Amino acid sequence: MTGSAQCIAFEGVRCIASGSLKDVAIAVKSVVARGESAPVLVFDSVTSQPVEFDLRGSVDEVVARLADAEIAPQPADEEAPRGRGRPKLGVVAREVTLLPRHWEWLNGQPGGASVALRKLVEAARAAGEDDGRVRRAQESAYRFMTALGGNLPGYEEATRALFANDGARFGDLTAQWPADVRDHVRGLSALAFGASS
Repeated sequence: MTGSAQCIAFEGVRCIASGSLKDVAIAVKSVVARGESAPVLVFDSVTSQPVEFDLRGSVDEVVARLADAEIAPQPADEEAPRGRGRPKLGVVAREVTLLPRHWEWLNGQPGGASVALRKLVEAARAAGEDDGRVRRAQESAYRFMTALGGNLPGYEEATRALFANDGARFGDLTAQWPADVRDHVRGLSALAFGASS
């Protein structure tokens, strides 16, 4: 996770910080230094994957370790051999194995086989993007719910509503949850339901 990543931290069921890794790490360091008894959990703001900080030492040392942990982008391999296609346009030639009737149909399409295949791929990608967004939103909300809401009333029913795309029921079931947990899980699940719950 790089320094531009956003995360959110909870002390028990109370949100203590949200924002950049640096800002959240500083807030978490402060809470832990006070010796609070509630567990402190940090999550990636989009995926709800857990985020861990090395809180040893001073605040400056914690921040320095975050900067050291940043992942630098890898340079492109300029020695890679060029293949067939139109590399300046990003077109790379590859083999596709089809039956003769498939080739016949493709060659009969306006623009030929390549244009028809590109159109088919783009249409399939567009259709799958919405499903992918919904699935990622459900997984993120579920990951967060499991970590912080597993003992809250209506958790299991709320989980079922999440995966059944029942936003109204999900909203009803999470209405009595602690405000910070409720608001964050509703934000995470908004894409799964197409709008905010």
